[in-house]
Amino acid sequence: MNLIDIDFDFRQDSKCGDPDTDSHKLYEAHKLLWSKELPNGRTFTLEIKGDSYGRFLLKNNLCINLSSDRMCPHFDGKYRNKFDGWLSDLEREELKQKVRTIGGHIIFPAHKKNGFTVNQARGVSRIICDRFDLTLECIRRFYQNEESPLSKTLTNYKDFFDLFIDFNGYVDFFHLQDFVDPNQRIEFSLPFDNFNRPPLPQTIDEYQQYKDHILDLMNKRNRRILDTITSGQYAN
Repeated sequence: MNLIDIDFDFRQDSKCGDPDTDSHKLYEAHKLLWSKELPNGRTFTLEIKGDSYGRFLLKNNLCINLSSDRMCPHFDGKYRNKFDGWLSDLEREELKQKVRTIGGHIIFPAHKKNGFTVNQARGVSRIICDRFDLTLECIRRFYQNEESPLSKTLTNYKDFFDLFIDFNGYVDFFHLQDFVDPNQRIEFSLPFDNFNRPPLPQTIDEYQQYKDHILDLMNKRNRRILDTITSGQYAN
């Protein structure tokens, strides 16, 4: 069985610049990682499907089509270039590379249900701004039947989230243990004030804090993924 290169930048395998759309290597990694038993006792069996435009998605035996999503934004070149110069060139490129390794990707349902997909909703929300820690807090609240900025969207995909039984099942399945503390509370990358404060870094120091935390999370999840593979859990 081929191992996943946890240092590989999937942008190198993308013609359009968006690996979530057209990187076959990324989708092969997703297929390997998530084709396994679910917390509800059923098994994900994933297959890669492409279209005539070179776009990929994952089809599975449970009739839920899935697509890849970069988990953590780097903010570079966004928001009218607000963050230009807040990181050095080396720091900026390190962050952009790290979030494009396998540790920086996850899968969500691919097709719309009464509105945005999860991927789209967290990206367009001015309360979330694509941050995965805030998304994960919304998912945690979903499992607790609590309201969040993504409640409507997550409810639309209840069939997907029900596969994992509860928040702990979701965290364990996707190797997100380093994103939460021992009490299953989210390890936020920036100060959290119940979704009241702006989600973007407000100062250079906050951007540095965000960058350092994301790099640490990516490194930990990459190692966790590699350890799980080499332990034989995914052996066929």
